[in-house]
Amino acid sequence: MDLPMQPSGASSTSSSTETKVSELSKTSGLTRNAPMLGISLKVGSTMVFAIMIVSLKMTSETVPIGEIVFARNFFGMWPVLLMVMARGELMEAFRTTNIAGHLGRSMVGITAMVFSFTAFALLPLPDATAIGFATPLIVVVLAWAVLGETVRIYRWSAVLIGFGGIIVILSPHLGQGALEGKEAVGALCGALAACFAAMAMIFVRKLCESEKTSTIVTWFSGCATVLALLTLPIGWIWPSQAWIMPEAPIAWLLVLVGLAGGVGQILLTQSYRFADASTIAPFDYTNMIWAILLGWFLFSEIPVLEVVLGAGIVIAAGIFVIYREHRLGLDRTKNRRASTPSRV
Repeated sequence: MDLPMQPSGASSTSSSTETKVSELSKTSGLTRNAPMLGISLKVGSTMVFAIMIVSLKMTSETVPIGEIVFARNFFGMWPVLLMVMARGELMEAFRTTNIAGHLGRSMVGITAMVFSFTAFALLPLPDATAIGFATPLIVVVLAWAVLGETVRIYRWSAVLIGFGGIIVILSPHLGQGALEGKEAVGALCGALAACFAAMAMIFVRKLCESEKTSTIVTWFSGCATVLALLTLPIGWIWPSQAWIMPEAPIAWLLVLVGLAGGVGQILLTQSYRFADASTIAPFDYTNMIWAILLGWFLFSEIPVLEVVLGAGIVIAAGIFVIYREHRLGLDRTKNRRASTPSRV
């Protein structure tokens, strides 16, 4: 039988998990656990993130990735700060005893964002979205390798099957021609984004041991904005990545990228305040629905059979991992509330 990965979860039960969620609700000013509200907020966050991704894909035709990443973090920081302020935690959010941990999490997170945005710029929306579903599978591997968490046959089997699905998704993009070469770069960036996003989750998991959710989210927003500025000199060496002064329509799209990302982060954070991770997390896969619909409607992108089949395999593997962790009493709610998905 698979064993709990976290030492603190070794004696956890379903009732203790529910108790923790109930206590979290009370301390956050919430009066009850409301799964349907949590699910609605989670699905709403995926819709807002989809709007953000469409906007960044449109701007990527003329704006360098580094500038888009800066806009995402700079304009997205303000909704997050307003949320923290509304909860009366603004001053506390800046207090920390683990600056190195926040900086490490920010560097890994911003790297994931750069690779993810590049993948969305170069690949059809469904393809880039499906590759990103590898993140929770990679988290399992890193949790075992880095944190020493126990992972046994059930989850290892799901991870291996999920990685098989990723190979199926990547297969149409591993060609030799000019078009295939461009898509191959996008596929590679998508895979790297998933790896770095998983590394960011490991940082978050460690930070959650001592830091509040508001502290982790606030420090990431601020640090990521500053780190995104480091992409500015790339244009001196690589002219195609030189920052530009965008025209008004593109400028507004850049603002939308940031605001949608920030609002999506708020909805994501709030969703985990009403239900635990095992209830909410599976609905992250509704991203694939929006990717297929928006890709077809706005960009005339129709996913090939390999992408649909591979995505189905990865989604099934991911849901099984969530199911096993729920059975083992591993509540990932706090970790997920404090995380920022790689695509955002």
